[in-house]
Amino acid sequence: MPKITAETAGGKVAFEVEQGRKLVLCLEDNDVDILHRCGGNARCTTCRVEILAGDPGEIGEAEAAILATKTDLNDHTRLSCQVRVIDDLHVKVIRQASVEGMDAGGRPVE
Repeated sequence: MPKITAETAGGKVAFEVEQGRKLVLCLEDNDVDILHRCGGNARCTTCRVEILAGDPGEIGEAEAAILATKTDLNDHTRLSCQVRVIDDLHVKVIRQASVEGMDAGGRPVE
């Protein structure tokens, strides 16, 4: 089973996940309060993470298109709602509900 290590506002957390699941759901199901305002549809970019290590897989058209509209991102930024976990990952969670004082948003579908 792949291992996710997440850098959060509250510190570092690590957990194992089922291969093939959406990263955003893996984070949420392990008590990481990541934002996901569009419900996992690659529209809002609130669930973005920085990939610090590991292989997040290929980037799809929808994800690439929405990330191209942002100017404050780096080459390692991905949308956690579009990443299917295939490998161990070390990520930095960029936007958290607890930090921003917002509701996380509707739960993305598997």
